[in-house]
Amino acid sequence: MNAIVDEASWRSAHTELLDREKAMTRELDRLAAERRRLPWMRVEKPYRFTGPAGETDLEGLFEGRCQLIVYHHMLKPNDPAPCPGCSMVGDHMPHLAHLNTRDVTLAFIARAPSPEIEVYKRRMGWSMPFYQSTDSFGPDLGIHGGFGVNVFLRTEDGIMRTYYTSYRGVEMLGTPMTLLDITPFGRQENWEDSPEGVAQDAPYQWWRRHDEYDAQPSAPSAARR
Repeated sequence: MNAIVDEASWRSAHTELLDREKAMTRELDRLAAERRRLPWMRVEKPYRFTGPAGETDLEGLFEGRCQLIVYHHMLKPNDPAPCPGCSMVGDHMPHLAHLNTRDVTLAFIARAPSPEIEVYKRRMGWSMPFYQSTDSFGPDLGIHGGFGVNVFLRTEDGIMRTYYTSYRGVEMLGTPMTLLDITPFGRQENWEDSPEGVAQDAPYQWWRRHDEYDAQPSAPSAARR
């Protein structure tokens, strides 16, 4: 059982822990800055995906935006027991308007046929784009029967793979901020340490209720492409 102490002792213990937590936050900021400086890998293969509207390619998953986060879900064809872990990930994704306004699209993919995916989406109450992928897209990008996240950037020189994580690396994701932190442009706020050419604006000023964003992204217009 935890110790029971007076207010002064509690405040002292709490302050010590809070100092360590703030130090960890600053270290996570430094790691995010390094992540934004990772080299990029051009995606060369013509991958195909199937959604409710039919077939599309990798560029189609961007939905016209320049950054894309893809979650590889373990839903299989005729899956009698969809992965509870992947389903929990789907449950804690944020409202997509907060990502879209910073020029980021979030999409899920799985091996299950698109009609089965749509049935499962309705059961789970999800709204994110969710596509069938049956080619080598997953295995080529580190997914070998499991789950993970890949991040991409659409540029004039092609589509670039910028980041990948899996297993416990996925556990931290689920808020607009943690998802933006794994994108090549980050939160695009002027306190961030980002590569030259990434446009930024004031922190917090872009925040809106999810039904109050304009149709167009509020990402800084000079963000590097």
